Amino acid sequence: MKHLRTYLVTGLLIWVPLVITLFILTLLVDFMDQTLLLLPANFRPEAVLGFRIPGLGAVLAAAVLLLTGLLVANIVGRKLIDFWESLLRRIPLVRSVYSASKSFAEMVLTNNAQSFKQVMLIEYPRKGIYSMCFQTAGVSSLGEIQERTGEDVICVFVPTTPNPTSGFIMFVPKKDVIILDMAVEDAVKMVVSLGVVVPPSPNTVRPSAGPLPKPAVAKD
Repeated sequence: MKHLRTYLVTGLLIWVPLVITLFILTLLVDFMDQTLLLLPANFRPEAVLGFRIPGLGAVLAAAVLLLTGLLVANIVGRKLIDFWESLLRRIPLVRSVYSASKSFAEMVLTNNAQSFKQVMLIEYPRKGIYSMCFQTAGVSSLGEIQERTGEDVICVFVPTTPNPTSGFIMFVPKKDVIILDMAVEDAVKMVVSLGVVVPPSPNTVRPSAGPLPKPAVAKD
């Protein structure tokens, strides 16, 4: 019975991830195939060929994205986008959702220097308990907040899990943060996975060696 259980678990470890992956890919393909509804009924694959071609919607979606990028890249396209965004900002509920979604997309999809700079640990919600956070602004860019606090503080974003798009910002003294060598992408994966996906440490530390030393200075 012990060997039988081992074989059963081994089989599940092979098939469960495979089935979940295929299921998610199928959902994505079916969802992207909905873009075919943009075509007139007479020009859809079912009407022209007489049968459905899975994944053709993904090709159409990629073409729409490329065409959109080409249009927005010129001056006329940018003016149209600015007009559209100014219109959305006038709608109370829509402007909040749109602004947050756009900011997150720019943070993830672009190499914007103003986005997350590095991964850190702070003692929150109390001393002895650590929370992962991302540095968003340094001392040189905090203006009045820096002047009012009277000490070197940095702005950090503490995300919630499993949704890293929500969270809150905190202004923490530089001396109270622990800078990690972890990449921002790896930290986001760890947050989304509820801490299950832990990136390997670039430093080899024995279990009895204690925590890594706290860096002295954070980037501005």
